[in-house]
Amino acid sequence: FHSFITGPSVVPGYFSVEAENVVLVLNGREKAKIAYATQWLHYTQMLIQTHKIQHVAVVLLGNEQCNNEWIQPFLKRHGGFVNLLFVTYDYALVNEEDIFPWPLGVATYRNFPVVEPSWSMLRDPRSYLCNFLGTVYKNSSRETLMEILKQDGLDKLCWIAARDQWQPQETNESFKNYQDALLQSDLTLCPVGINTECYRIYEACSYGSLPVIEDVMTPGDCGNSSMYHSAPLQLLKTMGAPFIFIKNWKELPAVLEKEKKMSLQEKIQRRKKLVEWYRNFKAWMRQKFINTLENSFLPSDKG
Repeated sequence: FHSFITGPSVVPGYFSVEAENVVLVLNGREKAKIAYATQWLHYTQMLIQTHKIQHVAVVLLGNEQCNNEWIQPFLKRHGGFVNLLFVTYDYALVNEEDIFPWPLGVATYRNFPVVEPSWSMLRDPRSYLCNFLGTVYKNSSRETLMEILKQDGLDKLCWIAARDQWQPQETNESFKNYQDALLQSDLTLCPVGINTECYRIYEACSYGSLPVIEDVMTPGDCGNSSMYHSAPLQLLKTMGAPFIFIKNWKELPAVLEKEKKMSLQEKIQRRKKLVEWYRNFKAWMRQKFINTLENSFLPSDKG
């Protein structure tokens, strides 16, 4: 039996002091958010001392450079009280014992919908080979990407809408355009931002548009450990994501050439495979989450 309290709880509100097991979903992206997250943790710690709470898990929207040191003192292994941590991005301390990777998923804060694949989404021909709608930062690989698309007139075959500043809030129109682009393109180009992993990857999967991912590590402390031979995106790779990974956008023209030659039938098969993989991936993550909580929190009857 689970109860779920949600809201933009910037200031700790409350949760039932009758609860024995608590999962906190916290935002650790930036300093201000970490301050609020820390308040929640102190509040929880107080309840542990005075009430019934036995176990605590945290799902953390981690920092894009994986600077998550602030949470470490709260972990059980460091004398704290947090039994389990599920964290986004390729955090080097992931050990699959008490620290687990968690996928970024879609941008729910921008109200990205739950998409049910329709007959036409899977089977209709799409108007564009690829899409990229997003911010192009100065001197970034995104600039390189734009140059390569323009060179061979490939930008005419793709839905490209570049802007030079990030917009946290979509307008209704820009959001509709973005969803249309995903639905109308066979491929979605996913250049690295601050981190390699981005909402775009999962949003493209939702619409059966195959992510083409720039497979390079971004600056910071993500995945700087021996475990991370397959980083970045270790979780997705381990789970066999059927994406196209490229090390340099110079490889893109060849990818698009191959794309032009594919029959609709082949594209349909690929779309089905992508949508199916994505559905299984979400179900598997959900099950793993529940199993991990139950194994850790609920007393086993094995005597």
